[in-house]
Amino acid sequence: MGMTILVTGASTGIGAAICRDLAQENRVLVHYNKSARQAKDVAEEVTRNGGSAEVFQADLTEEEGCRSLVKMVKEATDHLDLLVNNAGGLVARQNVWELEWSMMQYIFALNTFSTMLITSELVPLLRKGSHPLIVNMTSVAMHTGSPTATLYAASKGAIDTFTRGAAKALAPDIRVNAIAPGVIATPFHDKYTPEDTLAAFKKATPVGEFADATEIARTVRFLIEARFMTGATIDINGGMYMR
Repeated sequence: MGMTILVTGASTGIGAAICRDLAQENRVLVHYNKSARQAKDVAEEVTRNGGSAEVFQADLTEEEGCRSLVKMVKEATDHLDLLVNNAGGLVARQNVWELEWSMMQYIFALNTFSTMLITSELVPLLRKGSHPLIVNMTSVAMHTGSPTATLYAASKGAIDTFTRGAAKALAPDIRVNAIAPGVIATPFHDKYTPEDTLAAFKKATPVGEFADATEIARTVRFLIEARFMTGATIDINGGMYMR
């Protein structure tokens, strides 16, 4: 068996694609919150593709849920080679002049605090891994701004900064990088983004189309092999944002 991998938010979309892509000869710990059937399906696909899989449920919007996931992972394995902090979501679109404290707390708990706490708590297992790597998931929104997704963008921007700090703090033992996807064809946009908005996004994307989640999975695979890279954020957005 090769790597032991934990992917949070792995029941659908980008997380599920990462699990499938890294399945062969690896042990994949599949985290989900509400989508139990989909998480089971992902685990079965991992097994069919030549790996092994276990499924863990936890609500990462609460400290208790984050610590519960960490506890289950520590009981299941004595090391981690790869942690993919993928869990997150837009939750709801809001105007800046309509923000509510409870929603701010919820979005940052889901997208930011959970990544920070889980990373912190799993450092001991990662230190025991082989060429350990953490991959955090940010978003093109942190660069471009979004009138109705400002909280989401801000929470992802915080993870971008956390990635660089963690990369320095954990060097040279553990590498830490991030991926900032653009518009990826996943259930995320089916739920939150109207058709006319998607059309505008596509028009603003120089390559003229959206990617599917396998593009992000391939980028995770690249980061596994790119052992001279840490503290970096890779933009996968079809040119919607260029540095």
